[in-house]
Amino acid sequence: MSEPTVEILAETEEFAVLMTRDEAGDVIYHVELGNATLHFFGEEWDEFVDLMRQAMR
Repeated sequence: MSEPTVEILAETEEFAVLMTRDEAGDVIYHVELGNATLHFFGEEWDEFVDLMRQAMR
C-alpha cells in the first residue's frame, strides 16, 4: 500500500488544512488545529466551509 499524496491547501504558523485521497479516490480534508485534527469527507467539508462563512458575517 502506498502512502497517500498530501496537498497543503493553506497553513499558518499554528494551523493547516490538508487534502488527501483514500484508496477509493475520495477526497478527505484534514484541518489541523494544534493538537487536534478534524477529518472531513467531501459533503461534510462543504457544510463545514459554509458554516465558517456564516460565522464570518
